[in-house]
Formats: sequence, structure tokens, C-alpha cells
Amino acid sequence: MITRDDYFKGRDLTYDNDYTDAIEQNSIVTIRAANQLLIAFGQDRGVNSGWRPPAINALTAHASPTSLHMTGQAIDIEDETGELDAWCMAHQKVLEALGLWLEHPVDTPRWCHVQTIAPHSGNRVFYA
Repeated sequence: MITRDDYFKGRDLTYDNDYTDAIEQNSIVTIRAANQLLIAFGQDRGVNSGWRPPAINALTAHASPTSLHMTGQAIDIEDETGELDAWCMAHQKVLEALGLWLEHPVDTPRWCHVQTIAPHSGNRVFYA
């Protein structure tokens, strides 16, 4: 089970000037949906990347300057083997039911990126 502490990694305290009530509320939705995804998948996984304040996001390889990680609306779940990504690709109706969108696995080696906001394309599975 992914916890709030797993998601924030203490950054809500060390970057308190960037942390807002809106980020907290968004994170509740994101963590809940991620945990429901893992229950449906049938395996627990850790967090590769949760909330990222702008300074951390700027240092993160391949991170978008408008990343939803900065608003608490995205999470990268550990997926070293690609099993979770493959499961999500095969179960897109589950993603839809949970209100999640998946970044295509070709763009996310070793992690599974899901977000609670539709990408510009509107596609359930999208490319960065």
C-alpha cells in the first residue's frame, strides 16, 4: 500500500513554500487511485516518484517542465520488470474506471507513470 509518506518523501516539509492545500487534495486522489490500481493488479509496489516541487522536477531526467508530479496529480510506481505497465496496457478499462491515464511504457522504463488528469491528447495511454 502506498502511503502519503511514500508519496511525499518528506518534500512537503523540506519544500514547504511549494507545498499547498491543493497539492495535498490532489495527492489524496492520486494515492487512492494508485492503491486501487495495485489491488486490481494483485501486487504491492513502491513509489519511484511522487510529488516533485519545481526545483526537484527541474533536476529530474526526462521530466516535463509542466509535470503533473508538481501538482500532486501523477505518480511513478516501481516497475523494474515492466509487468505493471503490461498489465495496464491489457486492462485499460480498469484505468478508465479508476480515472487514471498511463504514459506509454516505451517512455517509462523501470516505472509505471499514471496520472489523474487526461493528457492533451485525451488518450487513456499517451506518449510524453
